[in-house]
Amino acid sequence: MNKVTMPKMGDTMEEGKILNWLKKEGDTVNKGDALAEVETDKVNIEVEAFVSGVLRKILIPEGQSAPVGADIALVGDANEPLEQAAPKAPAQAATPDRASAQPGAAPAPMREAPRVSGAEAPAGGNGRAAPAPAPQPQPVAQARASAIEGERIFISPIARRIAAEHNLDISQIQGTGPNGRIIRDDVETALRQPQATPAPTFAPAPAIAAAQPGEDVTVVPLTQMRKTIARRLSASMQQAPHFYVTMAIDMTKATALRNQINDFTQTEKEPIKISFNDLVTKAVALALVRMPEINVSFDGENLLFKQHINIGLAVALEQGLIVPVVRDADRKGILEIARESRRLIDAAHNNKLKPEDFQGGTFSISNMGMYGVEEFTAVINPPESAILAVGAITPTPVVIDGQVVVRDRMKVTVSIDHRAIDGATAARFLQEVKRLLEEPMGMLV
Repeated sequence: MNKVTMPKMGDTMEEGKILNWLKKEGDTVNKGDALAEVETDKVNIEVEAFVSGVLRKILIPEGQSAPVGADIALVGDANEPLEQAAPKAPAQAATPDRASAQPGAAPAPMREAPRVSGAEAPAGGNGRAAPAPAPQPQPVAQARASAIEGERIFISPIARRIAAEHNLDISQIQGTGPNGRIIRDDVETALRQPQATPAPTFAPAPAIAAAQPGEDVTVVPLTQMRKTIARRLSASMQQAPHFYVTMAIDMTKATALRNQINDFTQTEKEPIKISFNDLVTKAVALALVRMPEINVSFDGENLLFKQHINIGLAVALEQGLIVPVVRDADRKGILEIARESRRLIDAAHNNKLKPEDFQGGTFSISNMGMYGVEEFTAVINPPESAILAVGAITPTPVVIDGQVVVRDRMKVTVSIDHRAIDGATAARFLQEVKRLLEEPMGMLV
């Protein structure tokens, strides 16, 4: 019997939700057939069969979630006993860690951690047809509780107890158990490490209820994408000290260049129109070549200078925000960037992005100018250290050579992680972007 598991589609993916099964139990499947549609934190994907056979058992029903690597279905011979695919889990050994590490053990059902909004995603289960393990006392209930506490920190009961006895912060412990679960050995390893003197702690402010008792509300469960946005951007604002630098850029010459290029490309067999965002993307890429200290990540001990310039473009979808990536943007011409940007944006809106399309970004751009927004600040997309917020281009009276003239002006604001980048460095970066956009012919060389 062959197990179909929840695939990992991206570094941030922790679980997936079964939207619908494209095959039903008893159906014949061929290698490469789509079995189910899964909602991830980025896109919806189809899970394919890696072997031919019969879909014997669906373990995760539609509408439920499962962690990455969990079994979601069984494919095998029509006459093969299901018990062979999922043997009874061995009896629990001396510690819960030993039992949870057994490869044949069925994972405990997971459910989403409660959110402030009051909306809770449907609980997920493994639905195995195999005989259930022998009933266990309180430790099993504790194991399930540990999976939903502390922002989805997976930890065994005995590991949690030892950590609590020694006042260890479990969020700082790297788990080595299945799916990153923290086990007893991990806690004992942490205890052997020198511990810094803990800083004074203060009682957290009580959470404000999202709805008052008796208030008439409509509850909409969060999508996997919205959960990831909430988690990652909250972590970004809490962990990265944001610093903002704003600058106005004269886009008069850039507007003229864009019009000339678009007029010329209309005569081609496959015309392509460049956008202002394409010009900004090219300018940012070239500025990063000249200022590699912006193209970095901060890992707590080191600055990681990225050897490629991959520009993420924030795309607003109905279900949330996604950031597909233009790779090696510094090596692409403006028309190449325009074609790649259009492909990525179309794929995002049609749910056709591939994992490689939204991974590996080193710097991001968020443009709200098309909505008439003149100026805003953006939240850094970790593990990047900077993001550029682009506002609308507006006719603005300015003084040039003692005369008041109207010029096309655009405000941009760079948000930086002050742990990795200084304010003066960010200012020089914006000066370089401004220079490139105000004399855009240099970007065509």
